[in-house]
Amino acid sequence: MHIVQPGMEIDVLKENSKVAQQNFRNFKEHKVKSIDFMGSIGAGKTALIIKIAEKLRAKGVRVCAIAGDVTGVDDYSRFEKSGLKAFNCNTGHECHLDANLVRKSLNEIDLDDYDVVLIENVGNLVCPADFPLGTDYRVVVISTTEGDDMVRKHHDIFLHSDIAILNKMDIADAVGVDPEVIVQDYNRLTGGLKSIYKCSVRKDEGIDEIMSALKL
Repeated sequence: MHIVQPGMEIDVLKENSKVAQQNFRNFKEHKVKSIDFMGSIGAGKTALIIKIAEKLRAKGVRVCAIAGDVTGVDDYSRFEKSGLKAFNCNTGHECHLDANLVRKSLNEIDLDDYDVVLIENVGNLVCPADFPLGTDYRVVVISTTEGDDMVRKHHDIFLHSDIAILNKMDIADAVGVDPEVIVQDYNRLTGGLKSIYKCSVRKDEGIDEIMSALKL
């Protein structure tokens, strides 16, 4: 049986915060904007990052991605196939990226070559919430296919992110989900102090508004 010693969790989070601050300074020293995309498996994080990267590259912005997964190269390969330069980051057994894993990835990246770094976190709506990576923005991506109770079930990740994105709006009717229920739950949880953006990555709808919110 795995036993967590008293104070151990606090120490882990404190150390993560310290490294996250170092990552943030590293990004700022190289004038790089960074965004952490969190969300469950199948929410559309990979597709959203690819779409944003395509629009950025069309404007001449230099962008790369860090693909966070427990194992494998699937998302990394999708990024590379789309023409987006990517760096793979496997966590092994961990259900989230942490600041130290990102720091190790940044050791492989010449930040002087990029203006924006887009980080795809491990598909999970629980663990990533407690582990900021040192990015400018933390984004949580959910989709209509996950049901209309996502906000009610996962308070922490919505409270620990800067904005939320509701993807796959084009099939909301088909899966029997009312997006307004999700929006109302989100506004109630955040007191209306944060914004949730509706989009369909597949139909390229709502992406420009998201990019504007992230100052891209």
